[in-house]
Amino acid sequence: MSLPFAPHRSDGYAAATPRSGRLALLVGGLLLLMAALELGVGAAGWSWPLVRELRLPRALAAAGVGALLAQAGLAMQLVLRNPLADPYVLGASGGAGLGALLMLVLFGGLLGLGSLLGAAGALGLLLLLGRRALAATDEQAPAQLILIGAMLSAVFGACSTLTLALVPERSLRGAVFWLVGDLSGASWGGALCLLALVLGAGLHAAARRLDRVALGGEQAWLLGEPVRALRLALVLIAAVATGAAVSQAGAVGFVGLVVPHVLRLRGVQRMRQQAWAAPALGAALLLGADALARAVAMPYELPVGAITALLGAPLFVVMLLRGQA
Repeated sequence: MSLPFAPHRSDGYAAATPRSGRLALLVGGLLLLMAALELGVGAAGWSWPLVRELRLPRALAAAGVGALLAQAGLAMQLVLRNPLADPYVLGASGGAGLGALLMLVLFGGLLGLGSLLGAAGALGLLLLLGRRALAATDEQAPAQLILIGAMLSAVFGACSTLTLALVPERSLRGAVFWLVGDLSGASWGGALCLLALVLGAGLHAAARRLDRVALGGEQAWLLGEPVRALRLALVLIAAVATGAAVSQAGAVGFVGLVVPHVLRLRGVQRMRQQAWAAPALGAALLLGADALARAVAMPYELPVGAITALLGAPLFVVMLLRGQA
């Protein structure tokens, strides 16, 4: 039984799924390498007090944000049955960004709290407007959810642009960096990593059911799966993961789009493997991007969201072309 996102070779045979041990070795080795780069980059090198006090909390935040964005992208691509979906397609990121900017204008700070409240509000609107699409078993449901999410994202984006004009000048640079994606103010790295572990365990536990959902709503329903409940769970996972990540690092792009797609193009098709490989690879990608953001223009620091876009877009195109070859 082949999943709808399974990559295929030109001769018509599905790409072979890599063994779990080999996949774990590759992803785990990459994660350790990127973590070492993140902890070691800096003028002082491997100064233990500096690593412990500054770099380790930031590395945990980068790993947690990257893992959560990858999980959100995996959930969105599954519920929408679209390999080009990302964590921001249903408006959660737009709501989080608007909430953060409103907090900055009204109270001069509290961006994390504002983004969480904004993400929760966006989720509530999505569930209200998309309740029929979530319950439908036909192939129209993903398209309806995408349209609703696009509408919400457009509204939140317009409101954010208007709100940005009201941000005090002394806070404008920080607000712009945060909207692009910035880890300099992240402080809840341990909690983000713990949340990613919990969500990953949930995806792994429901792996067989989610593989059936990937076949389509009608097929999953015929196999006895509660399609509406599973879709709702995936949307909640994506919204919680996106809201938590955006609250700490702003709108970091391309991680949630690239990571699940790369795994599928490399033959990782089943949720049992994707559930742990996606967050690990997402963590590695953001750790490497943040290390590069701090090293490339030292002592200045670039927004990590710009680095992920510069790295992610060419990587996505190359992997897509190789998958179609």
